[in-house]
Amino acid sequence: MFCKIDTDTSEATDEVKKFSIKMNKGKLLVFSAPSGSGKTTIVRHLLAQPELNLEFSISAATREPRGEEVHGKDYYFISIEEFKKHIKAEDFIEWEEVYRDNFYGTLKSEVERIWAKGKNVIFDIDVAGGLRIKHKFPQETLAVFVKPPSVDELKRRLKERSTETDEKINMRIAKAHVELATAPQFDTIIKNYDLDVAKAEAYELVKEFVK
Repeated sequence: MFCKIDTDTSEATDEVKKFSIKMNKGKLLVFSAPSGSGKTTIVRHLLAQPELNLEFSISAATREPRGEEVHGKDYYFISIEEFKKHIKAEDFIEWEEVYRDNFYGTLKSEVERIWAKGKNVIFDIDVAGGLRIKHKFPQETLAVFVKPPSVDELKRRLKERSTETDEKINMRIAKAHVELATAPQFDTIIKNYDLDVAKAEAYELVKEFVK
């Protein structure tokens, strides 16, 4: 079940205003895309550029780790019960039930941790979550949508990973059609037809935004 994307930007909530005021704010760099679009590779490339002063925002997730993923590095892997406690306590900037009982979210404490170090925050995040961050922090956020060459290419890449069932891949492809329709809501779109070109384009965008 997908959470509805709130596109009403008329005003921030009091809670968001307080959250914004108490922080020494850096920039927020949001990279969103359907699974398999190459956004993670682009984000890793940007993190390797010290002059950009970036640190990765680690999302909380209720799913099991995949491959060599590490708790506290790739994700904070927590139980559904713990995740729901954080929701009730309003600990998240954004969260979403991406698939049934499969929750992802960005904890306020994670952004506070990075901003306290004087760094800019970079997100590799679901499309709905990326738009929520842009809505809550419009001045501080550059929201980038990474567009794949085609949906067929997405499916090929997901199958090549060999980390998910055909059923899960089909779910991701169905979701990709919805996500691609949201691309115009982002600040800019990077078309990832050539990875090296896409990485260079992302670097120039981020360099200009954080300077």
